[in-house]
Amino acid sequence: MLPTDNAVIHVVDDDAAFRRSLVFLLESVGWRVASHASAEDFLATRQDSPEVPACLVLDIRMPTMSGLELQERLRADGALPPIVFITGHGDVELAVQAMKHGACDFLQKPFRDQALLDAVAAAVRRGAEDRSRHAQRDEAKARLARLSPRELEVARLVAQGLPNKLVARELDISEKTVHVHRQHVMDKAEVGSAAELARLMLRADPAALD
Repeated sequence: MLPTDNAVIHVVDDDAAFRRSLVFLLESVGWRVASHASAEDFLATRQDSPEVPACLVLDIRMPTMSGLELQERLRADGALPPIVFITGHGDVELAVQAMKHGACDFLQKPFRDQALLDAVAAAVRRGAEDRSRHAQRDEAKARLARLSPRELEVARLVAQGLPNKLVARELDISEKTVHVHRQHVMDKAEVGSAAELARLMLRADPAALD
């Protein structure tokens, strides 16, 4: 089960009345909500934590810094949370652009309350899934980083299904040396089989065995 119960929904909109209505709606179904009158206010007050899922409900048009500009800023910082954009009439082209840059969804005013609630729930789930995948990737990379360059070469061939004899021929080393390296790889990477090793390497880098 993904940890989404402690998620914080950040509502960023320069229209105070509309922002209050969104906050009320989201809080009415149990979400924790933070309200921001501008993109700059969000940037000044945000406190990122890898353990806390977050979602932005973001007005696409705002003075000074627009929703699209905030999205690009967060993307450049490598800290892009899932975003649900709120758009007005005639902003569909901008919303499509936002989706191409990683937004989860966009809603055009006026929209049904349930449409927003569904979009936010989906965005939070997506954010939690992304965080889980990133954590698994980082953990796999850390385990593989324990290997020496030669052990990594052996690991790659073993993960591709080659027996020791063919690994030895490929690397121009003795089969006995391959056996020693292979045992070190299994111990350091904390895996028990070639299949587990392959899964670990692909988790760290989907192109690792190409």
